[in-house]
Amino acid sequence: MSEQAPLITMQLMGKNYRVPAGLTIMAAIEYAGYKLVRGAGCRGGFCGSCPTLYRREGNHRIFTALACQTLVEDGMCLVQMPFVPLITRPYDLYTIKPQANTLLQHFPEIAGCVACNTCTRSCPQGLPVMDYIQASLRGDIERAALLSFDCISCGICSSRCPADIKHYAVGLLARRLYGKYITPNAPDLAERVGAIETGDFTAELDALMALSAAELRSRYEQRTFEVAAEQEDPYSATRSYNSAMDPVDYQDELEVSR
Repeated sequence: MSEQAPLITMQLMGKNYRVPAGLTIMAAIEYAGYKLVRGAGCRGGFCGSCPTLYRREGNHRIFTALACQTLVEDGMCLVQMPFVPLITRPYDLYTIKPQANTLLQHFPEIAGCVACNTCTRSCPQGLPVMDYIQASLRGDIERAALLSFDCISCGICSSRCPADIKHYAVGLLARRLYGKYITPNAPDLAERVGAIETGDFTAELDALMALSAAELRSRYEQRTFEVAAEQEDPYSATRSYNSAMDPVDYQDELEVSR
């Protein structure tokens, strides 16, 4: 670690540690000597397994974040929280119907929503959580599904809710119902699945399997997506991160600070 990297103090599990500034909370925890055997998944902000509660020096509030996406701060006092437990009524997606009261039947606690908006303020994805819970209460499955589409089920919203609503589970059922019963069938998808089943891409997949890890990484970083209607150029995954680094690689994160 470079001598030019300033060291800051964070408090973890009641003990102070000196760590380099510029690391994410997750990287700082590992730098402090902890081995994360849980609460560390994708490291890219997609899996929701690293919810964190912390306080800032001189501030009485409790803040919430994902440890893989939030930078450590001087004087930060933090702890990683376990996954919020969930008990819900089992359902069979093939027999359940998208009726106005379906979400309320499976999650009656949404009727206790007091519209305090604490869930929305605590969401690390910036989702309008309260809005999709209110939509669920009204039986608007489509709106609930669309508003919760980017939910990563970290559970932070539930940990802060005074009504003990399991928002992420409500949104998940809404999206399942929307995808199975409300979204129009995609003929292109069926065509592509059929092509895979008949072996049209077997040779290409075999060629990829034969590549080295370095070559696979290079192709991943340089991949492009189809041109969107409003864009002139293909979307570049590398350009998205403004870096050639793989954002989920912890070793890269340490190299930045060296």
